[in-house]
Amino acid sequence: MEIRNVLYAFACLAFSIVIGGAVYEHIAVVPRWTAAPPVSLSMFQGPYGLNPAPFWKNIHPVTLLLLVISLALFWKTERRNYLLFTIAGYVLILIITFLYFVPTLIAITGTPYNETADALLTSSAKTWETLSLVRLAVLVLLAITAFLGLTRSGSVSKLQHKQEVMV
Repeated sequence: MEIRNVLYAFACLAFSIVIGGAVYEHIAVVPRWTAAPPVSLSMFQGPYGLNPAPFWKNIHPVTLLLLVISLALFWKTERRNYLLFTIAGYVLILIITFLYFVPTLIAITGTPYNETADALLTSSAKTWETLSLVRLAVLVLLAITAFLGLTRSGSVSKLQHKQEVMV
């Protein structure tokens, strides 16, 4: 087995970990904090509050790096387009995440605890949750694309090889 195939497999694994983290949060965490903020935000409060940031700050760069390395290693193969599509979509998702999802999440979860639910804050939280589920669905489609690339040839095509020899 070639090392570049292993790196591509690790890129797909890292992407799957991103999706796994997002699925976990959407099943176990998001429904709790979006239920009735600021009352439901207690899980983020205090010195032992939930802090998922270290996970996300580490997994995204690793995933992106593995995808880019895989792209470089398979540039002249059928896998290139699958990797290009996946990387482009993932970068777009990351940009949207840093421009909207992270700031909105920080604004909502940073709201001081109160015994009374705020209807406007709850509505914002529910909108965030819905948009985040759309983002997750896009990530799943991108991951499927990356995995489909693994089913394609990792060898330089005969036509490309012939063109290179002629140059």
